[in-house]
Amino acid sequence: MIENPTKQEAVPTGNPITAGCKALVFSAPSGAGKTTLVRKLMAEREDLAFSISATNRALRGDEVNGHDYHFFSTEEFKARIDAGEFLEWEEVYPGRYYGTLKTEVQRHWSAGKHILFDVDVEGGLRLKSILKDDILAVFVCPPSLEVLEERLRRRGTDSEEDIARRLAKAEAEMLRSPGFDVELVNDILEEATEELIQRTAAFLGPMESK
Repeated sequence: MIENPTKQEAVPTGNPITAGCKALVFSAPSGAGKTTLVRKLMAEREDLAFSISATNRALRGDEVNGHDYHFFSTEEFKARIDAGEFLEWEEVYPGRYYGTLKTEVQRHWSAGKHILFDVDVEGGLRLKSILKDDILAVFVCPPSLEVLEERLRRRGTDSEEDIARRLAKAEAEMLRSPGFDVELVNDILEEATEELIQRTAAFLGPMESK
């Protein structure tokens, strides 16, 4: 049993598999527009597959196990840590775990797909340290904290306390951006999308024609 595994990572037994495929990882402060950019990129490239993270939190709303997340009990999550089943994992908040299963990577690489990760900043940097030259780490950031605050207020889902907390976290996260390969400023969505498509093509190569 792991008593206090906060912000530790599972040490991989070498790369999960080698299939001539690569990976992309996206991290960003909340409200930077990362999810929109990821969706646009995946709509552009059929050779990308999305990595579904694992968590021990409960399902919300109409979430589906195996589609939104791989949902485990806390006991099962810790057992899988002990068994070395995670490529990386983190206790994001006390008692709340998230991680990437090696089998998730393996099934996409076996199918000849490049894999796309959408994780927090700590997870993104860990994946970069594990997969090294086989992964392109992209940090999506807003033009400024002022613009980010405006976006958070515009969506109308956060309390003043939540906004202050998200901004403080964003400021700390933006200091970690030099650890990523690409810092993508999402000011004008169309321009950010085009830059992302070009950088992805430079890393993965062009899409193979059918």
